[in-house]
Amino acid sequence: MQRVRVSSHQTPIHKLGDSQMALSPKFKLSTVQSSLLNPSLESELSLRGEPLFPGLPDDIALNCLLRVPIESHTACRVVCKRWYLLFGSKEWFFTRRRELRLRDPWLFIFAFNKCIGRIQWLVFDLTHFSWHSIPAMPCKDNVCPHGFRCVSIPSEGVLFVCGGVLCDMDCPLNLVLKYEMRKNRWTVMTKMNMGRLFFGSGVIDGMIYVAGGNSTDLFELDSAEVFDPDKGTWRQISSMGTNMASYDAAVLNGKLLVTEGWFWPFYVAPRGQVYDPKTDNWESMADGLREGWTGSSVVVFGQLFVVTEHERTKLKVYDADADSWETVEGPPLPEHICKPFSVNCCDNRIFVVGRDLHVAVGHISRLDPETTSEKKWSFSVHWQVVNAPEGFSDLTPSCAQVLFA
Repeated sequence: MQRVRVSSHQTPIHKLGDSQMALSPKFKLSTVQSSLLNPSLESELSLRGEPLFPGLPDDIALNCLLRVPIESHTACRVVCKRWYLLFGSKEWFFTRRRELRLRDPWLFIFAFNKCIGRIQWLVFDLTHFSWHSIPAMPCKDNVCPHGFRCVSIPSEGVLFVCGGVLCDMDCPLNLVLKYEMRKNRWTVMTKMNMGRLFFGSGVIDGMIYVAGGNSTDLFELDSAEVFDPDKGTWRQISSMGTNMASYDAAVLNGKLLVTEGWFWPFYVAPRGQVYDPKTDNWESMADGLREGWTGSSVVVFGQLFVVTEHERTKLKVYDADADSWETVEGPPLPEHICKPFSVNCCDNRIFVVGRDLHVAVGHISRLDPETTSEKKWSFSVHWQVVNAPEGFSDLTPSCAQVLFA
């Protein structure tokens, strides 16, 4: 296990851009703004005056400059007017990166400060290992951090925050917020048909699915609905067939898997449901899958992995053919990473965010059956720990999402 200290209390927390939103305590729908680029900015940048780089064509120079880390943008803006224009607009910068198919992963962490009762988003640059901040979510200050569900469309650089509950009221919210990394802006979207918390959620083919959860008085729901981000509309889908709150959920092979998880004193095996959007049908989860789902899940190499909360915090993978779970070869999650966890992934890497926002990066290797004694693919993991700044010592993660930009 490799430990990397990349930050301390002196490390600055960079802003992705200036705040472009105002708080909306009543969750009013925001005014739709044009996503077109500023024509004057485009023309200014294309002027044939001083080159972006002496001795280089502008297209090559631009390709280089679009790879400059965000934390260096302020310093780059003082070089010349063209650099000032280029690094002064995050929307233009990220749009051009997307056009050139440049993409870097960013880990967005929804955190809760237990000392002051404040929620906030922090962003970890997974390429340069630097921390950034974004504008606050447009919601009331007294929302409970644990009732929300967050999903993302990584390739679009967009995440959604759904549901939740106010700390001083037993009244689940039907709130939906959208954050766009390219614009560094929050937008209040069309509300869900029903307020809910602790529900299953996932993205399939660009559509956002939510299912089950709790309503008022912690009554468990069986309803489900789907959101079309392009149309901005919600519609009901088939009910789950059982009233169930969700401990964890995952999307595997185009289906939404929802589990309620184990509850003390563990007398009854947890329930689990699987939704197929192609048929709009729910079916019961396989026994081995639901009984062995004892942690937070990610999908890597098309396989379902779970970072267990017990079993010495080992990583395990689900074998669909045998309906069983197998321990992944390698050490357990480093003890430095303490519960509660938030988990996500990118390519063959698993990111586990623990208390105080220390991050464990699990590098997954797939072992060819021809090189092992096994008759099927097996997996191994090695861990790298990235320490968070000391100023994060009071923060607890509630959710983690990977976006590309």
